[in-house]
Amino acid sequence: MAVESSPKGLPHPRLTLVSGPSRGGKSRWAEHLASESGLEVVYLATGPSRPDDASWQERLQRHRQQRPAHWRCHEVGGELAGGLAGLEPGQLGLVDSLGTWVAAHLNLEPQLWSLHCDALVRAVTSCPAPLVVVCEETGWGVVPATAAGSRFRDRLAGVQQQLQGHSAAAWLVLQGRAIDLLALSQPVPPGP
Repeated sequence: MAVESSPKGLPHPRLTLVSGPSRGGKSRWAEHLASESGLEVVYLATGPSRPDDASWQERLQRHRQQRPAHWRCHEVGGELAGGLAGLEPGQLGLVDSLGTWVAAHLNLEPQLWSLHCDALVRAVTSCPAPLVVVCEETGWGVVPATAAGSRFRDRLAGVQQQLQGHSAAAWLVLQGRAIDLLALSQPVPPGP
C-alpha cells in the first residue's frame, strides 16, 4: 500500500500505480493492495459497458467475481475525474483501468485531450482518499500499425508518466509477480 507521507513532498502521497502487460496479474495485485489497506474500497471501473459483446461481458463478470462483495463499485467509464471527486476520507479508490479511460477519449483532438489529462491529474492530486490505479503497459514490442494504436500508446504512456510524478508507490506486475519499481529503480532524466 502507498505510504502516508513522502520525502519528496508530493501533492498526493498516497497514490499507488500498478502497471504491467495484459493478463500479468496487475488487477489481482491492485485488489490485494486495496484489501490490505483496511479502508472501505470503492472500485472505479473505467471500461465501457458493451452489452452486445459477449467476450467483454465474460471479462467483466470475471472481474466482478474476483472482487469482495462488500466493495462498492462505480461504473465511471470516461468520467474518472468525477468519480474521484466523489471519494471521501476513510475510503480507498481502486481505479481499473487507466487504459480504458484513455481509450474512451482516444478521438479527442490534442488540445482537448490535454485538458482531460490536466483535469485527471487535478482530480488525483486533490482526492481526499488514497488511490490504487491500474495501468496497462503498451509498446513493449512492435510499433502499432495504425494511427489509433500509436495515439493510444503515446497518450497512455504520457498520462502514466504524469501520474508517476505524483505517486508514492509503483508496482510492475508481470508473469504473476509484483516488482516494487520505486525501490528498484531510478527516475529517467527529462528529455530535451
